Amino acid sequence: MTERTTKPTLSIVVPAYNEAQRIVPTLERLRSYLEGHAESVEVIVVDDGSSDGTSGVVEREISRFAEAGIDLRLLGDGRNHGKGAAVRVGMLAARGPIVLFTDADLSAPIEELPKLVDPIRAGDADIVIGSRAIDRSLIGVHQPAAREIAGRTFNLLMRVLTGMPFRDTQCGFKAFSADASREVFSRVLIERFGFDVEALYVARRLGFAVLEVPVVWNDVAGSTVNLMNGLNGYADVLRVRFNDLRGRYGARSTGKTKAAA
Repeated sequence: MTERTTKPTLSIVVPAYNEAQRIVPTLERLRSYLEGHAESVEVIVVDDGSSDGTSGVVEREISRFAEAGIDLRLLGDGRNHGKGAAVRVGMLAARGPIVLFTDADLSAPIEELPKLVDPIRAGDADIVIGSRAIDRSLIGVHQPAAREIAGRTFNLLMRVLTGMPFRDTQCGFKAFSADASREVFSRVLIERFGFDVEALYVARRLGFAVLEVPVVWNDVAGSTVNLMNGLNGYADVLRVRFNDLRGRYGARSTGKTKAAA
């Protein structure tokens, strides 16, 4: 596809690992939602070394997006690095002034996008994150009880170790201004489960204003998160603190932030 010369007003990043079965309905939902909007949008799918033909499936959708006036880009080097690495690649490659990343299963419906994007456009925040914990009545399909308990335990540990106030760091639905995205994801080191915590920790350390908002959310079967991912997540929280103590995140290099969140 010939790259459009018009700079997009919004970029949407979708990390994907072995999503050949689910990525088509996800892309169809994205295309249907976006083609009704006048703004120029790009969708970036980052294939994290899938072995099930995910890349080929996405490539076949590029022409359909082009017909709808939407850029669909496929990135990835054919190797599996982890969700955090895939998100980082997409966020740093995005060209829009606002960049949102969403899980490939759209567990947070794309129709919730204005809740994240509008506060950034209004100048009220640099980063807006979707949350399942602020208003649990918005959860349509819950995770299994054991996973919900594990998630709450993880959040408690995260808050104790990092001092961050967020009630849900792991919801895969977050929007960043382009400035915040570049500054944060150029510093993110964790490539797997704990990257969300690290990204938010770095954002606050650099002075970006982060807003947490409730979103509709539904558990979707087929998640690749398992017990080992969860255990690594606990270790990742400690890695964030160690990385900070070792001065690995550096100082912010650009611009002013909104009022502290």
